[in-house]
Amino acid sequence: MKRYAYFEGKFVPIEEANINIQTNSFHYGTAVFEGIRAYWNEEKQQLFGLFFKEHYERMLRNCKILNLQVEKSADELVDITVELLRKCQHREDTYIRPIAYFSDLKISPKLIGYKTEIAIYTLPLGDYLDLSKGLKAKTSSFHRINDTMIPARCKVAGAYVNSAFAKTEALLNGYDEAIMLNPDGTVAEGSGENLFIVRNGKLITPPSHSNILEGITRNAVIELAENELGIEVEERPILRSEIYVADEVFFTGTAAQVAPVVQVDHVTIGNGEIGAITKKLQEVYFSIVKGENKKYSHWLIPIY
Repeated sequence: MKRYAYFEGKFVPIEEANINIQTNSFHYGTAVFEGIRAYWNEEKQQLFGLFFKEHYERMLRNCKILNLQVEKSADELVDITVELLRKCQHREDTYIRPIAYFSDLKISPKLIGYKTEIAIYTLPLGDYLDLSKGLKAKTSSFHRINDTMIPARCKVAGAYVNSAFAKTEALLNGYDEAIMLNPDGTVAEGSGENLFIVRNGKLITPPSHSNILEGITRNAVIELAENELGIEVEERPILRSEIYVADEVFFTGTAAQVAPVVQVDHVTIGNGEIGAITKKLQEVYFSIVKGENKKYSHWLIPIY
């Protein structure tokens, strides 16, 4: 399979999609990116793109925050991505990474006076986190960045140093993932995922003003919980100790999908197994993204 990328206005072999080491955004992290998935259905012999337009709409909103001037609409970026996937001929679950950046070969950390370019590439990707068993998570000693530093709602490349510190600390201490707190002690999210807890049959998740990414999978899970499972969802601040006494805990995200957590800081969550609500949400979510649930076919774009 020959791989291609969309790079600075044209489709090129992936080996040719290279930036100069002098590229401004490479030095200062002043790029905005997205993570998008497409799911392969072997029986249908079809690749389904998930939430393509929603991701590009979010990306363009976030580019405004960094003054990145992308000269493409969300619809145009969707069309480019579909064409790229067709050129690459993926026959497996696939990850799509678009990134907008300042391409000037200049030294100065600023957000004005530079040219914006966009690149998109794809790669095969199965489960980012192990969904077959519950995850073990650690409350990180690193606080989540807040809106007066780098807006957490914006997928800024440089901001992911914050996530890298937290994730690495968790891994080095024998955990699978990190849970990050705000400076006031309330829960923000994982290193690259939104977080939900279940208490007394209700789904609870931090609100958008708790320095979280405004997650597209998060929104989808809220919709499914309310409309398909009849579960009440509450968006409010969560305290660290609430996680310990939760009946269930799980992460959501494009890469993470719906990932159960069974232990936090050596405290067993619920009975230590994947919770019933988490399992139901996993089942309905995967039936949709694989193109098996026609009710939500508007979430998907058939590629072939």
